[in-house]
Amino acid sequence: MTARPKARDWGPMLEQSARLLEDRTGADLDEWNRRVRDTGITDEQALRSWLEGQGVTGYPQMMLVMERFGYPDFLLASADELIDGQYRDREHLRPILNAVLAAAAGVGDVTVQARKGYVSLVAPKRTFAMVQPTTKDRVDLGLKLPGARPGGRLLAAKSLPHGNVRVALTDPSDVDGEVVHLLERAYDANS
Repeated sequence: MTARPKARDWGPMLEQSARLLEDRTGADLDEWNRRVRDTGITDEQALRSWLEGQGVTGYPQMMLVMERFGYPDFLLASADELIDGQYRDREHLRPILNAVLAAAAGVGDVTVQARKGYVSLVAPKRTFAMVQPTTKDRVDLGLKLPGARPGGRLLAAKSLPHGNVRVALTDPSDVDGEVVHLLERAYDANS
């Protein structure tokens, strides 16, 4: 079996936001934090308005607001801490995640991104699948499969953040050849 890829946390996104800030404004994060402190602004909406007036929008603005008012715990957590939190009250489902990650490692250049409530599987261009412990007895594998419709093992993915269809998994053995083929199709469609 292929080794499971290492999961990433929010760190790379925050690093990219800091690079965007400097690229767009010519000033680094430390300089912007000084500027924000010097304004004396103590209200989030007022800070957002001020930053927008300075030409700071999008992810760089979000980061500076969090630098000033605090980051949510999940953005500071490691990938392992995020995944542990997802499975804290359902450890018996963790082997299903491990089976999906091992299968995903064999489909191509996959980046695993741990989030607060799910794990994203990212192809070189975009997310192609996600794994979410949806209930105490089931993990859902959401897939971005253009044109795919519910039928057979493919179910509607109405409540998942990524994917148009999903496969319900209740045991690691559910990650069989058919699921691997679906992962390959989703990877290819999003690469």
